[in-house]
Amino acid sequence: MITLKKSFLLALAAIALALAVVPKAARAQTDEIQVYDGAIAEKGKFNLMIHSNFTGIGRKTADIPGGIIPNHSFNGTAEWAYGVADWFEQGLYLPVYTIYSNGRGGSINGFKIRELFVRPHGDEHTFVYGVNFEFSVNYNYWESRTITSEIRPILGLHLHPVDIIFNPIMDTDYTGGIKNMEFVPSTRIAYNLNDKWAVAAEEYAGLGPFRQFLPGNEQFHEVWAVMDHSSKIVDIEAGVGVGVTPGADKLTFKLMLSRDLN
Repeated sequence: MITLKKSFLLALAAIALALAVVPKAARAQTDEIQVYDGAIAEKGKFNLMIHSNFTGIGRKTADIPGGIIPNHSFNGTAEWAYGVADWFEQGLYLPVYTIYSNGRGGSINGFKIRELFVRPHGDEHTFVYGVNFEFSVNYNYWESRTITSEIRPILGLHLHPVDIIFNPIMDTDYTGGIKNMEFVPSTRIAYNLNDKWAVAAEEYAGLGPFRQFLPGNEQFHEVWAVMDHSSKIVDIEAGVGVGVTPGADKLTFKLMLSRDLN
């Protein structure tokens, strides 16, 4: 049993190393840096999560003309969620904002609506799955188009104490059909120290549009070290990300604080 566990952990380490060296793709500025694991608010519960991220060393040019420059920008959003059923959570990101960015200062960047469907009580199962649909209304300095959307499938394994989660995300700005959708996958491998603490390695990427992935030197790829802590007062997720491709930000920090409101 011990040998099997050691072999499994070595395999996880190999996967994490592979994620760290495989080139991925460019992505736009973001308010949310998170891998969805299939967990949702309990039925009848309201939850609030405050997302904050700061790019300490980032790209010094905007992804779109007149857009927000990532370097030294401080972005975030308030994510409101309501457990409609044990398999469905309704979410609203309002406001999406930038506290500070070079040449612009603070700004409001729009809002997002999401519908999250999952396997009920996923934490009780080995295999978890779900899908999130997200609809964004953006200002022209946040995205190149006013209306954009995301489809985020969720696939995961709870292997106690290890979790492996994969989100093969697809983004669209409703131009160019399916082939113009962008592939921006994210992955999380977590080790649960106990029921209150966990550590994880995460990877965020964007391969570019399905019609033709971007060349390696234009791709975005970040690897993150993350810590999670849950308590009766507030749940905390904090992490630091390092970019390993020229198209990525070199150093980014994130902090997520959440709690039920009723």
